Amino acid sequence: MIHATLHQLKVFEATARHGSFTRAAEELYLTQPTVSIQVKQLTKAVGLPLFEQIGKRLYLTQAGKKLLETCQEIFQGLSQFEMSIADLKGMKQGKLSIAVITTAKYFVPRLLGPFCKRYPGIDISLKVTNHQNIQERMLYNQDDLFIFSQLPSQPDLKTYPFLDNPLVVIAPTDHPLAGKRNIPIDVLNDEPFIMREPGSGTRSAVQKLFAAHNIEVKVRLELGSNEAIKQGIAGGLGVSVLSQHTIISEGSTGEFAILDINGFPIPRQWYVGHLAGKQLSVVAESFLNYLLEESPAMAKRFLPGLGQPLSAKEAAVV
Repeated sequence: MIHATLHQLKVFEATARHGSFTRAAEELYLTQPTVSIQVKQLTKAVGLPLFEQIGKRLYLTQAGKKLLETCQEIFQGLSQFEMSIADLKGMKQGKLSIAVITTAKYFVPRLLGPFCKRYPGIDISLKVTNHQNIQERMLYNQDDLFIFSQLPSQPDLKTYPFLDNPLVVIAPTDHPLAGKRNIPIDVLNDEPFIMREPGSGTRSAVQKLFAAHNIEVKVRLELGSNEAIKQGIAGGLGVSVLSQHTIISEGSTGEFAILDINGFPIPRQWYVGHLAGKQLSVVAESFLNYLLEESPAMAKRFLPGLGQPLSAKEAAVV
């Protein structure tokens, strides 16, 4: 039997995750020599090297990879135990780690607010990132739940649709087409267009629709963020297709209108998911059920008019 302390396992896990003694020390508020000593003692207890150093970075050996898997199972089990005990006491307590794609930042905090009020003992870590990083975080089991709009290629993932995510044509409120109804889609052929970057889920959905209707828009700009595109639209550089969630909370700024173009909105969904083999903590399961059961009703309160074309006047008061 390997004799190792829980502290040594925590130090090892942080070092493995960062690939660096220095960064692990910073995270754990320890000195670098202390981290090195703890890892050295753990290596001696295991009887095999846990890391190999190439340049300035540490890489896990085969034994190190096995130990990291074991550490994650131990920490997850302890976390689950703590939250189960809290649940038995009639309290929801513990930690919840959620990773979401960038567009989800426009509505996830609104959904988290009532949940946190219901369970004030829960600490939440919210990571906002892109699709590529989400898949990396899935690969390394870094979060309890993931929220995304494009189903990832991760095969061992359980996903649940929980909220509409309509893609709409957005223009400045003073655009000539703002407020008009049933606009033919081919008018977009004459519109300067701002497109998301290649590889974007939004771009793929838009290109599929355009191909079906033989639409070839004049792409004036390609931008990699929703905020940059919104600034381009507000500056009169063109129209674009974005998730309606990106402008639903603009308040009374009056910068954007949703054009009633035939073929739009493009129906899409928001999904919440977790690794198929993962045993969800009490807190993670509570939040998952909360999203599935209550987010549609909450969306009607927090996100009025979702999926509906708005006139210039209406869009100004969303």
